[in-house]
Amino acid sequence: MVIAGSGGPRLAAVNRAAEAGGVGPGMPLAHARAVLPGLEAAGADPKGDHRALAALAQWAGRYTPWTATDAEGNGIWLDISGCAHLFGGEAALMADLDRRLTALGYETRLAAADTPGAAWAVTHFAAASGTPAVIPSGAQTEVLATLPVAALRLQPDVVEGLRRMGLRRIGDLLNVPRAPLTVRFGAAPLQRLDQALGHTDESIKPHRPLPPMRTRLAFAEPISQRSDIDAALGQLLDAMCRQLAATRQGARGLRLNFYRTDATTFEVTIGTSRPVRDADHLDRLFRNKLDNIDAGFGIEAMILAATVTDPLDPAQADLQGDSAKERTGVTDLIDRLGNRLGPKRVLRLQPRASHLPERASRPVSALARDDTPADPLPGNKAPRAPRPVRLLPTPEPIEVMAPVPDHPPVMFRWRRAQHRITRADGPERIGPEWWLEPPRALAGGQSRIRDYFRIEDTDGVRFWVYRAGPYQAGTPPKWYLHGFFP
Repeated sequence: MVIAGSGGPRLAAVNRAAEAGGVGPGMPLAHARAVLPGLEAAGADPKGDHRALAALAQWAGRYTPWTATDAEGNGIWLDISGCAHLFGGEAALMADLDRRLTALGYETRLAAADTPGAAWAVTHFAAASGTPAVIPSGAQTEVLATLPVAALRLQPDVVEGLRRMGLRRIGDLLNVPRAPLTVRFGAAPLQRLDQALGHTDESIKPHRPLPPMRTRLAFAEPISQRSDIDAALGQLLDAMCRQLAATRQGARGLRLNFYRTDATTFEVTIGTSRPVRDADHLDRLFRNKLDNIDAGFGIEAMILAATVTDPLDPAQADLQGDSAKERTGVTDLIDRLGNRLGPKRVLRLQPRASHLPERASRPVSALARDDTPADPLPGNKAPRAPRPVRLLPTPEPIEVMAPVPDHPPVMFRWRRAQHRITRADGPERIGPEWWLEPPRALAGGQSRIRDYFRIEDTDGVRFWVYRAGPYQAGTPPKWYLHGFFP
């Protein structure tokens, strides 16, 4: 691969054949072609390399949920703590990983250690290609002592400065006084040393948040038939629901990952409007999304993760024998529609802290978590007067005839249609939040209050209308239609 440089194109990476021919990274392209006339070069694609590495890190999720790409873009991290026993131990896991990557055409350097720094140092400066190295627990000091200081992931100028002082190996830093070293090179050398030896924690952010719960199923032979996939899904859901029941949790979001034999992955996600640990219900939600599944050359592993969970205590049946499951028909329907049509296409109204009807609620996904308290306005009760089932998006002006300005109308005109009123009830005064009022309006008594009336015309249609602002002599009030009652 070739990258542009100040002195012309330079080699960014070379394969084994080019390396054997006498060329290497950093060499000018013209010089490399003079050394190796048959050299074939291609432009470097750092963004493409990063995407490929990220895809490889996601594929490595078949071993552990904790995966991340190296900041330098030339490797991936796997935290196999608590996962190695699923593969027969660390050595067996590393051997399986090496075998699969080699079959995919990758040349690997693998190492397992107690710390990320020790594993990185061994892979870059000690491990032979194709031979996974497993450093015994607590032995990183002896292993790292013989490696060069560059294995501590230090900047080139720091490495060169340490070399000039005669500190060429990591073992040379173990007994050097810390204060003078910190004064000359900063905190980086000793910090990296402590991280590699396990004296200081090193945090590496995984490429995606770790799920609270996870269950895995690997197959002796790749599967591709829908019936096999459904059977595997049933086993995963049963295991997941047992985990949820043991912790009194319910799933709000689930992710099902499929790992193909060609190192490609895909996933299917579902969400629920309430915490659920009913395997049959979750199975129905998943099956609606598996109709067009592409198994490729076969699926070798499936992993089910609960991405969002909420507390869910056991439900008690009532005296009539009506179980909690029978009372959740509406929420089950919402879950099916939301996962089939999309979470943004099935909405519910979420309360907001406002007295104004058009601001008192907002549409949110029916599958979204509802963290809003039942009474959105602290210290206030629900309105005593009934509210219409249907509100207009924006109140529409109407022409009103009223015998007295502050009385309900006896007739109004809306959209060129005239309505004669037979019954009326009100007013109910509603005002906006004081902090939303213009200061001059508050000082001058021009608050944007509304006096709402429930009225019914001769055809039996019931409307919700309001008069805007307080009544002022000599100024005709403005009336608006805001909603309809059933």
